[in-house]
Amino acid sequence: MPKVSFDIPNELLEDLRLHVGDDKKFVSLADAVRTACRKLLDQLDAIDEMHGRIRRKSDE
Repeated sequence: MPKVSFDIPNELLEDLRLHVGDDKKFVSLADAVRTACRKLLDQLDAIDEMHGRIRRKSDE
């Protein structure tokens, strides 16, 4: 799996860490970022579909 590094504002990182760890939603920061990326891509696909820029595979 490729690795990606990026800068993130400290306030955002601190807020994200509140949701990472034992008995929390994400097991690691990497898991939280991957989940956020997937959700963003799903939302962008839905927007593109609404505007007729893409069609779902089930529509082909």
